[in-house]
Amino acid sequence: MMTDFIFFVALIVIAAFFWQLRQMAEISRIFSQKECQKQKVQLLAIAMESARPSIGGNSGLTWKAKYILEFSTDGINQYKAELWMHGKKIQKIKWPIFPEPEWMDAPESRGSVGGSCGSRGSCNTGKCK
Repeated sequence: MMTDFIFFVALIVIAAFFWQLRQMAEISRIFSQKECQKQKVQLLAIAMESARPSIGGNSGLTWKAKYILEFSTDGINQYKAELWMHGKKIQKIKWPIFPEPEWMDAPESRGSVGGSCGSRGSCNTGKCK
């Protein structure tokens, strides 16, 4: 009778940990897609590299997990970034050094280049020498 209860509780704890890992995987996938859009790169894959039980988070017992993001800047070369999570919170993301996407996709500059007046407003008023 008591062993059945312990077995049942252990089964519930294992299912809860599995469910939490699945939620973390979904959160990391959504976060990775948004970050790749910000960086203007193509997300190829995301995979969990490691996970270990930890204390903290909202529920007390949680997971610390490390994910690997594979992405491409040009469709040919492949790079890897690392993402760390504690529970359902993103701790940090570490991007490698990679070439910028094509120049056609790069943001344009908004300021003026050259000149010795300091600001464009003073040049237009004729106060420059």
